[in-house]
Amino acid sequence: MKLSRRDLAVMLPALAAAQSAVAQSTDKPTLASKAYRFEDLPVKVNGQNRSRDVFNGKNHTGFPVDIHITELGSGQAPHAAHHHVHEEIVMLQTGMLEVTIEGKVTRVTAGSVVYVNSNEEHGWKNPGPERAQYFVMAIGREG
Repeated sequence: MKLSRRDLAVMLPALAAAQSAVAQSTDKPTLASKAYRFEDLPVKVNGQNRSRDVFNGKNHTGFPVDIHITELGSGQAPHAAHHHVHEEIVMLQTGMLEVTIEGKVTRVTAGSVVYVNSNEEHGWKNPGPERAQYFVMAIGREG
């Protein structure tokens, strides 16, 4: 079968829409409006660290978004420095964090917000002495 440029121009948008519809129907659920009470969120304990998954789904346009809350003990990190395709926003509620993005270290205090771009090496740890509690919003995380 021989296809002209005109045939391709007509078919490609339809194929892209079909692929998008299949991907959206098989991945994360669409988030409903809801209040997420802190005391109702299950706690995962890992040594001195605690975390709570708030939600993991997609918005009305099908864009993936998830939020979790982490509490780090003094001197602790949630994991080693890393990078990934999705962006992250960290909102520090209490305590202090030493945030490293692409080798640059910044100390942030309660009320601070950190934004990490796609594929940038990043990590953070709690320099102490108090516990640090923060929210992480992952924007565009697939799977």
